[in-house]
Amino acid sequence: MFPGFLIEILITLIIVGLLFWVLQQIPLPDPIGRIVRVVLIVFVAIWLIYVLAGLLPQGGYLYPHR
Repeated sequence: MFPGFLIEILITLIIVGLLFWVLQQIPLPDPIGRIVRVVLIVFVAIWLIYVLAGLLPQGGYLYPHR
């Protein structure tokens, strides 16, 4: 029903959500916790842009080279 890349994106976002939940459970000083959350959000946003725009070296998921 769903293309494979959408399932992979969904699974990755669920894992990232679990990472955010685990970070909330670990008592970290506020500045360090904020930095870790921002880095994680930026990393996931850049990854999503690359995946959805097809900018990966292999052409991404939308336009695979054959």
